[in-house]
Formats: sequence, structure tokens, C-alpha cells
Amino acid sequence: MKIIRKVFAVGYSAIIILFTCCALALICFAVLELWHGVNPGAALPLRERFNAVLESIGLLTIAVVALELGQTILEEEVRREVQVSSPTRVRRFLSRFMVVVVVALSIEFLVAVFELAHEDASRLPQAATVGIAAGVLLAAWGFFIRMNRSAEELEPEAMEEAKSEDSKLA
Repeated sequence: MKIIRKVFAVGYSAIIILFTCCALALICFAVLELWHGVNPGAALPLRERFNAVLESIGLLTIAVVALELGQTILEEEVRREVQVSSPTRVRRFLSRFMVVVVVALSIEFLVAVFELAHEDASRLPQAATVGIAAGVLLAAWGFFIRMNRSAEELEPEAMEEAKSEDSKLA
């Protein structure tokens, strides 16, 4: 069993490294895109500069998601070395993931609305679906938390254990 846990730890570590590499690549792309938008030597119309800055924001948002997912996997799967089996752990893991996804979708929605409002307003309903998806995910996440509140009350020791692990990881 210890060998299997080591194999999973190596697998999770590889995923964390790949998430980090992807985030770093996206950050580099965002810097290049931002420079394209603000480069004073380039003769670009203001609309193209604006779109380049917005694209940079979108790339940085995805980079943040990749970094946050890598950090979540590191903290929840590698450093804790415990199984995600109790309702408290599942709720905490899912909550960390959902925060990242909802925030990223919301930012992408705003970027899409700004771009499409000036370029092709007929595609705004497509952008709205991203905003609706973010809202539905947020509502579903809130419903999940509310419905699982009773599980937290049934196992207060698991919540205390999770909080004590947080202070050890900090």
C-alpha cells in the first residue's frame, strides 16, 4: 500500500509541475501580449491595443487557475498525505476548486463582453452563456455547501483536524 501511495504522490507531483509550467508559459504569453498592446513604437489603433490588453488579462486568469490548481493538489494530495474521504475534506477540496473556476469564468466573461461589445455585438449571447455558467456553478456550489452542512455538524472533530492541518501547512 505504501508503494501505491508513493506512485500516486509521484503522479500528483508530475501534474503539479506540469500545471506550473503551463502557468509560466501563459504568463510569458500574457507579457508578450501586453507588450504588443502598450508598445509605444508600434502604430496600432487604440481598439487593437485594447484587445491585446484584454487578451493579456484572459491569459493571466488562466495562469492563475493553473497555479491555484497546482497549489490545491500540492496541499491536499501531496503534503497532507491523507485520503480525501471525510465529508469535511471533500467539501474543502471542492470549495477551493470551485472558487478558482467561478472566479476564472467570471473574469473570462467580462473580458469576452468587453471584446464583443466593440467587435461583434451579435455574439454577446455566446459570452452571456459563460456568465450564466459561472452563476449556475456558484449557485450549485452554494447549494452543495448548504446541503452538506449537517455532515459538518456530525463530525466536528474532522473540521478541527482539518483546521489544525492548515496551521501546520502555513
